[in-house]
Amino acid sequence: MARRTKTKVVAGLGVVAGALGLGAFNSSFDVTMKPEVMNEVFAPHFTYRCIESEIAPPLDNNGVLTVAVWNIYKQQRSNWRSALESFTQKSDLVLLQEASLNTDLKTYLDANHWQVRMANAFRFLDTPAGVMNLSRVSSRQTCAYLAMEPWLRLPKSALLSQFSLSDGQTLAVVNLHGVNFAIGLGEYKQQLDSLKAVLEQHQGPIILAGDFNTWRKARIKVVHEFAHSLGLKEVKYHNDQRVRVLGKPLDHLYYRDLQLVKSEAPKTDASDHSPLLATFKLTHSVMH
Repeated sequence: MARRTKTKVVAGLGVVAGALGLGAFNSSFDVTMKPEVMNEVFAPHFTYRCIESEIAPPLDNNGVLTVAVWNIYKQQRSNWRSALESFTQKSDLVLLQEASLNTDLKTYLDANHWQVRMANAFRFLDTPAGVMNLSRVSSRQTCAYLAMEPWLRLPKSALLSQFSLSDGQTLAVVNLHGVNFAIGLGEYKQQLDSLKAVLEQHQGPIILAGDFNTWRKARIKVVHEFAHSLGLKEVKYHNDQRVRVLGKPLDHLYYRDLQLVKSEAPKTDASDHSPLLATFKLTHSVMH
């Protein structure tokens, strides 16, 4: 079972839907239980809540930080667990999208020593689903964000976390599942803008990653402009096996103020997405 840390809940500004539920393991964000009853005046609706930890050791391991990013497809493929364990064997941070908090995933989490944060975007067959962070140590703060799909009226979620680093800096991490079904770009841009206000104030390293649903050129342009405005660079892959729609990759990993050591996007049949794996070094000298 993952080690518990002392935490406190911080209400976000603006409209907050539902309550923040503390799960049996670490913390699970019930951003909303019934997204269809959200006030239409605020559609597309963006809400968030935060949780803080008083104990947050450095996330990196002697200045090295290994990250895995994967849309796990609600664990619908039978070999998802063996693939996840293989991809994340040496990871300090794992950013999952479409994680379904079913019995099998709970069993996996109970058997491993991850610190867990989850944004429960919605419930399917009474099972929470959304983005989930697994980390070697607890974050200093994690905020769960919700963005409503304009057509399906089902929300997409994001987690914005802050982790301590061994060089004294703070790493901001965004785990995002991008709004998918929208005719224009308005809702898509607003989902990113809801995060930008916080990221613009952050001094130091940033990781921005997830399933951005960049299935057309205009969406990729929005994401690239967003990343560029924050000084982020995109990770490139020597053997790029990322899933593509209309020739465009859906998954991305961006970073700032870190040194990229190696990266890969290996092919897998354990999900309809391939994972993104990257190892970074801190650019500042490690404090002892």
